[in-house]
Amino acid sequence: MAELTIGAFARACGLSAKALRLYDELELLRPDRVDRVSGYRYYRPEQLEPARLVAHLRRIGVPLARIRRVLELPPDLAADELTAYWRQVLAETTARQELVTHLVDHLRGRPPVLTGALTLRCAARSDLGRVRERNDDTAYADAGLLAVADGYGSPSAGGAAIAALRAVDPAALGPGGLLNALDQAVRESVADTPEDIGTTLTALLACGDQLALVHIGDSRAYLLREGELFRITHDHTLVQTMVDEGRLTPAEAASHPQRTLLLRALTSTAPGKPDLTLLTARAGDRYLLCSDGLSAVVREEHLHTVLSTVADPERAVQQLVDLANRAGGPDNIACALADVIPGEAAP
Repeated sequence: MAELTIGAFARACGLSAKALRLYDELELLRPDRVDRVSGYRYYRPEQLEPARLVAHLRRIGVPLARIRRVLELPPDLAADELTAYWRQVLAETTARQELVTHLVDHLRGRPPVLTGALTLRCAARSDLGRVRERNDDTAYADAGLLAVADGYGSPSAGGAAIAALRAVDPAALGPGGLLNALDQAVRESVADTPEDIGTTLTALLACGDQLALVHIGDSRAYLLREGELFRITHDHTLVQTMVDEGRLTPAEAASHPQRTLLLRALTSTAPGKPDLTLLTARAGDRYLLCSDGLSAVVREEHLHTVLSTVADPERAVQQLVDLANRAGGPDNIACALADVIPGEAAP
């Protein structure tokens, strides 16, 4: 079969000509040739199969960066990558469904149904690292709250946000009103701070068998469940947006000169809206919250090794801090770890 014009190729593969031009710019689907005079793009017939795959993946909402990975892998590994992506989608959808259910019950005046109280057996540690002269990271952990914050402009910025969370009483609010209270509390914590002071914040607050997740910035939350490690937060950074759009690979993002540029943080001048989610906790779950002083220098497979092999939370957080420092410790380090256990089993 002869080569196809961009119009014919678009009709055959199910992608618009506009999308094909974008994917050419992103080096995701390059044409076979481009006419030097007209700039018109031409494609080979054998390019139809990967283009149709891209079209299918876009229809189910796969981000461009993930599509790039699928296309670069052999079929078996590509299938594993797509399976992992869909598992993540289902987990996020389940979390949103749980939140919708709680909000509907709240609006209808129904009391929350709890399957059993849970508590957190936890540990937290904050470390200066090996380069910085001041520690602006804060880590906190008790039986009901797990939190990390990476402040800037003042070492007290993160601590103020965490203190605001500690003042919230989940039992008095119930799941239906908890998220609004958390949103208001963390925003008010920075209301009177100077414009050059702010913080990231990632926290889990226990409420019966639920965990309220509050997240803004580039600190992270991970969940170890049944041996598998999942990242359950999304970085609010410029490079993460570029990765989502397929303009950067994760490897390129790690060394990008603007990798620390935040798009959202808690500040008095432009207080960003935190992500707020209700999660159903399970006994046996292990949660890790950490600042980018850990996640930026320690690979996820090494996090997984520590989380899955070191049972004691205090020893685990110390080993994580040690890993970051052995990797150069270029930033402050904060991490908080919690094991979810039945309330009556708490020590």
